[in-house]
Amino acid sequence: MDKEYSHKIIEEEAQKYWGEKKLFKTDFSNTKNKFYCLSMFPYPSGELHIGHVRNYAIGDLISRANRMIGKEVFQPMGWDAFGLPAENAAIQNKVHPSEWTKGNIASMKKQLNNLGFSYDWESEISTADPKYFKWEQWFFLKLLKKDLVYRKKSEVNWDPIDKTVLANEQVIDGKGWRSGAVIERKEIPQWFLKISAYSDELLSSIDELNQWPDSVKMMQKNWIGKSEGATVFFEIENSEKRIEVFTTRLDTIFGATFLAVSPNHFIVDDNLKKDEKVGNFLKKHSSMKVSEETLSTVDKEGVYTGMNAIHPLSKKKIPIWIANYVLSGYGTGSVMSVPAHDERDYEFAIKYNLPVEIVIKPKNSKKETKVFLDDGVLRNSGNYSGMSSREGREEILKDLKKSKLGNNKINYRLRDWGISRQRYWGCPIPVLYHDDGSIYPIPEEQLPVELPFDINFSHDGNPLENHPEWKHIKCPYTGKDATRETDTFDTFFESSWYYLRFLSPMDSENLLAPDRKKWLPVDQYIGGIEHAILHLLYARFFHKLMRDEKIVNNPEPFSALLSQGMVLNQGIKMSKSKNNTIDPNDIIKKYGADTARVFIIFAAPPDQNLEWSDSAIEGSYKFLKRLWMLSYSINSKKKMEAEESNVKDEENLKNLKKKIHNTIKKVTKDIFERKNFNTAVAAMMELLNELIKFNSLSARSEDTLIEGLEVLLKMLSPIAPHITHKIWFELGHTVPIMSEKWPIADEDALTDANIEIIVQINGKLRSKIIVTQDESENSVTEKARNCDKAKKHLDNKTIEKVIYVKNKLINFVVNQ
Repeated sequence: MDKEYSHKIIEEEAQKYWGEKKLFKTDFSNTKNKFYCLSMFPYPSGELHIGHVRNYAIGDLISRANRMIGKEVFQPMGWDAFGLPAENAAIQNKVHPSEWTKGNIASMKKQLNNLGFSYDWESEISTADPKYFKWEQWFFLKLLKKDLVYRKKSEVNWDPIDKTVLANEQVIDGKGWRSGAVIERKEIPQWFLKISAYSDELLSSIDELNQWPDSVKMMQKNWIGKSEGATVFFEIENSEKRIEVFTTRLDTIFGATFLAVSPNHFIVDDNLKKDEKVGNFLKKHSSMKVSEETLSTVDKEGVYTGMNAIHPLSKKKIPIWIANYVLSGYGTGSVMSVPAHDERDYEFAIKYNLPVEIVIKPKNSKKETKVFLDDGVLRNSGNYSGMSSREGREEILKDLKKSKLGNNKINYRLRDWGISRQRYWGCPIPVLYHDDGSIYPIPEEQLPVELPFDINFSHDGNPLENHPEWKHIKCPYTGKDATRETDTFDTFFESSWYYLRFLSPMDSENLLAPDRKKWLPVDQYIGGIEHAILHLLYARFFHKLMRDEKIVNNPEPFSALLSQGMVLNQGIKMSKSKNNTIDPNDIIKKYGADTARVFIIFAAPPDQNLEWSDSAIEGSYKFLKRLWMLSYSINSKKKMEAEESNVKDEENLKNLKKKIHNTIKKVTKDIFERKNFNTAVAAMMELLNELIKFNSLSARSEDTLIEGLEVLLKMLSPIAPHITHKIWFELGHTVPIMSEKWPIADEDALTDANIEIIVQINGKLRSKIIVTQDESENSVTEKARNCDKAKKHLDNKTIEKVIYVKNKLINFVVNQ
């Protein structure tokens, strides 16, 4: 064993050994002790960033630790390989997206291996592989047959830079989640998945996810957004049509002074668009951001349609306005506007000088505000005045039902998921069209529908639209001329079920091999909090679809979720655009993979943000060097076989033994129960300090010292696998450390050799004495009788009885 710590040689040796021995291959027949650990797979952009390293270091720690407690661990890795960045890179660099992606996969895979992650590479997948996307096309056809997918013209979020549609969840603060471009409104034909049909189940089953962070569950609940209220119909003056609204505050209906409809509402017909004011308004807001969150904060603007609605109860005329804060894709595309009791309506009413009528007053003497949002007592509400809000809602609904102008309804904020994207580098949607617009599924035996390789990126928009040989085909059913669907799937369509395909990546007959179903759900899933809605909600939805198709047997995909925090540099998220990124390659080259892993785990709790620190990574490097030097010293002493020891008493040995087993107990709890990995590392650092201190006192390698080093190596091996692998063999072991069992704390060693005993006289506390754990009763009695505080109460007294509870107390019963 060399005195100098050479991380490069150590890491190369360990990685070569693991590969030759195939130590990470999974035995799928062992379902009794299965542990499926999965970190969200990366987009192959070319290089790993520190955020990736943090995610995967946490996952590898959990995987390696669970192997050591006897679990059969499956930890795969793959690539979320479709997407616009590859297509954009192809345009910029004149490289085919396939070649660009494959090159990046090779580069990132090398980095992952250099970091020593224990992946079962035999299960590697790429979503751009036809063997993979054949099955999502197959599943799409199943959903099409069950009417769970459909195509319709819809107002969408249009990204003018990426020239594609984005789902509402992909619009962040009114901008595209990848490009950062301001999103526009546009109406085009789109494919949708009926996620809304599962709203209730997606909501109700959240509470069963006991090992998910509360913050993630709350975000999903809010996004699904269940509201219990009523549908109300407002008839239109001089028309047979009527406008439907949804409200949760039926008690405020008498305060409705206008109706607000979206620019795409059905009443905004061609005739109305000819009106100059209406036309100018619609033109101005055609490029309006379309996300609900953004619209809630924009300046409220509108235009009067010249039409009036009839209030269903008061029968008064109220004006109908087109408003920019009403979306056609949410609810009915129309709002019963009650300015006195809704802040958005109030802002709009004040701007356009519309009436504000207060119809709810506080129940107590609380001062009324300009916009009163709470329940209260009805006023200015006809026969319902004086009722409480709750009673008013019930009575008003009864009367609306009688006149067939209203009914109770449960509404959800969650909208169907638009899954089509206007791009080349994605999975083709397996349908074709006849000239009359009729839709036909591609026959299953013709799957997968693959992309053409010869593609021209010189035109704007979707390149598949400009590939006549691929686009135009003969219908396999009728022989007529037909065209393929040129939209491709949203990449979230691929990533919503990839965890299933890892279990049978080469199966050509099944999406998921029947004998692998027992490996679900994923036992531990790791990914950033930014995926709380975008990815995790879709994955839950897909899993329920798969369950209903009998592909899986359980209702949820992930039992436990760990959402790791971001990596910050100087207080802000690392980003190439901010020029504050840290290259993992540089860290590995200078300090080694183990140092990078120790720093990532030690620097912060896994669910909190991690601040990059040059001094902290230096500290992690020094920790490993000190471990290396201790092991070198112990090995040297073992070889010298010195007979003399400077340890003169057993007290140091007992204290060291106690420290070792206390550390086992703490680290075990931190890793397997609390998942506070940073405090586990801190405890191991403390143990190393004690071992070094003890080693400095001893001229030979005491058994307890060696025990402590071996315990430390085992517990550290999931975090720093290379150095611990090397030292373990240098200590003379022949089985790799990752195949060893996790250490178990010896409770006897945790018990203090010296014990404090309570001394009582007639049941009253008089003193405390220190005795050894196995000291005899006679000796304890003698010490207790002669301690100063007890002695003064016993002098001149007759001891009638002695009650002794070993290792706890002694009570002298004396005459009074």
